[in-house]
Amino acid sequence: MVGIVINSCSILLGGVMGTILGNLMSTELKNELNLVFGLCSLGMGINSLVLMENMPAVVFSIILGTILGILIHLEDKINGVAKGMQSIIGRLFNNKNTVLSNEEYLNQLVTIIVLFCASGTGIYGSLVAGMSGDTSILISKSILDFFTAAIFACNLGYVVSFITVPQFIIFSVLFMFSKVIFPLTTATMINDFKACGGFLMVATGFRMMKLKNFSIANMLPSMIFVMPFSYIGLCVFYRY
Repeated sequence: MVGIVINSCSILLGGVMGTILGNLMSTELKNELNLVFGLCSLGMGINSLVLMENMPAVVFSIILGTILGILIHLEDKINGVAKGMQSIIGRLFNNKNTVLSNEEYLNQLVTIIVLFCASGTGIYGSLVAGMSGDTSILISKSILDFFTAAIFACNLGYVVSFITVPQFIIFSVLFMFSKVIFPLTTATMINDFKACGGFLMVATGFRMMKLKNFSIANMLPSMIFVMPFSYIGLCVFYRY
C-alpha cells in the first residue's frame, strides 16, 4: 500500500500548492511541464516493454482489449462517472477565482478525475504493486501526478486535492484484488502483464504530449486478457 499512499499524497499536496501558488506559474512553464510529463510516461512505458516475453499474447491482448473497450463504450462510461463525481465535488468546492468559463472548468475537472482515478498507469501500477511488491511505477507516477495536480489546481482550486479520496479507494481495491490472483501467476505472465501496461503508458505519453489522442480508457480491458493469453502461449510453447 506504500505506493498508493505516496501517490495519493502527491495529488493532495500538488493540488494544495497549485491553488496557493498558481498565479506564479506562467503559461509557458505549464506547457513545457506537460511535454516533460509525457516524455517521462513514454520512458516508463518503454522500460516496461523490454520485459515482454510472449509478444503475440501481449499484442493480441492490446488489440482485443481495445476492441472490447470500444464496443462497450468504456471511455464514455468512465467519463459519465467522472461527471457524476464532478457534480458532487463541485457542490463542496466552488472555485470563484477561476478565469475559466463554467464549461471549460467542468471539462478540465472531468479530465483530471479520469486521469487520476482511471488512468492505465495508475491501474497497472496498483496491480503490479499488489502482485509483486514493485512500487516503482506508482512512485514514478507520483512525481508526475504532483506537478500535474499543481498545474490543474491553478485553475480548478482545491477540488483537485479532493480527488485523492476516490483515487485512493479505487487503487486500494485493485491492490487487494491483485493479491488474490498473484499465486496463480508465473514470472513470465507478470512480465507480459507489465509489458501490456507499458503500451498503455506509451499511449498516455503521446496523449499528454498532444501528439496522438489515444483512447486510453478503451484500452484498459487489455489488462484483463494479457495474463490468460500469456498462460495459453506458455502451454502451447512447452507442449510443442
